[in-house]
Amino acid sequence: MAEIQTILASSRVRAGKGNARAARREGRVPAVIYGNNENPILITLDKIQLERELSKNGFFIRLIDVEVEGKKHRVLPRDTQFHPVTDQPLHVDFLRYSADRKLTVEVPVQFLNENDSPGLKTGGVLNVVRHAIEVTCIADSIPEMFEVDLTGLEVGDSIHASTLSLSEGVELTISDRDFTIATIAAPTILTVEEDVAETDGEDTGEDSIDQENEDTETGDDDKTKGDD
Repeated sequence: MAEIQTILASSRVRAGKGNARAARREGRVPAVIYGNNENPILITLDKIQLERELSKNGFFIRLIDVEVEGKKHRVLPRDTQFHPVTDQPLHVDFLRYSADRKLTVEVPVQFLNENDSPGLKTGGVLNVVRHAIEVTCIADSIPEMFEVDLTGLEVGDSIHASTLSLSEGVELTISDRDFTIATIAAPTILTVEEDVAETDGEDTGEDSIDQENEDTETGDDDKTKGDD
């Protein structure tokens, strides 16, 4: 299991929009710790530290220790509300850790060795159907990611759920079919013959200009002869 990070938090006595706005003006983000049939704990987090954690991959599938007044609470982030315009975090929900509670989470998919795929090297396109896979497991067993090896795949090949390596206790929420994760699609070839034909058929005006020049030169010669 990956190293568990610790986030420092301050307790807050009251809920409500007014208190939440006051916390945000001070550079704090309101949050709550709930679950395990215990009373919820209202807290605030340092905005900069929270944004640093949010920027890391897999924020919602990593256990975190939230330290409040010297006491650590092991939690799993479950939801974050963001401002619709600035995209800044407004509120975070943390679920208390339980060793036997099964959770449903989405695990990101990472594709490896694209350069070793003959299909991609010859112009094929990696068509990703699922960027994340939903699984059910206890918090300690949540995979950091699913790695999919593209080595040797040709155009037309597909990667299905059956290729995933699942740890003990990790189950796919979709179990009734071998769903597709990605495919190697054929390259898209644009038809340019019509464009070329249209270009050839356009009147660029060059012939008219050349003819006009010829007529001008001819007129000048005739005028010169007349002067003679």
